[in-house]
Amino acid sequence: MTESGWLAKRLATLRTPQQRSGDEGEERALAHLQAAGLRLVQRSFLCKGGEIDLIMRDQTHLVFVEVRRRAHGRFGGAVASVTPTKQRRMVHAAQVYLQKIRSQPACRFDLVAIEGEELIWLKNIIS
Repeated sequence: MTESGWLAKRLATLRTPQQRSGDEGEERALAHLQAAGLRLVQRSFLCKGGEIDLIMRDQTHLVFVEVRRRAHGRFGGAVASVTPTKQRRMVHAAQVYLQKIRSQPACRFDLVAIEGEELIWLKNIIS
C-alpha cells in the first residue's frame, strides 16, 4: 500500500459516526443524481466561509447540491435544517467556485434530504 493510500485509510477510521453517516448519505445522493442523468463535477468544495457537498452538471445547469441526512424528522428534519445562514454560506461557496473556474454558467441550488430510508430531491431551493 502506498503511503498516501495508508494515510487516507487511517484518516477514514478517525471520522466520527456522524461524519461516516454523512459520507454514506453523500454516496447515496450521488448515486441517485447520477441515475437521474447528472454528472459529477466535484465533491466537497471547501472555501473560507462555506462549502458545497456536490457540484453536478445536468444538461443546462451547474448544480450546487447540499446533502442533509437525519435519522428521523424530529426538530423539523433534514429539509428544515437548511437555515437561511446555511443558504448564505452555500451561495458564498458557489460564488468562490465560479470565480475559481472563471465561468458564469446557468446555476441552481438543490437539496437532497435523507430521512431514514427516504430520499427527497428538491431542485432550485434558493432563488
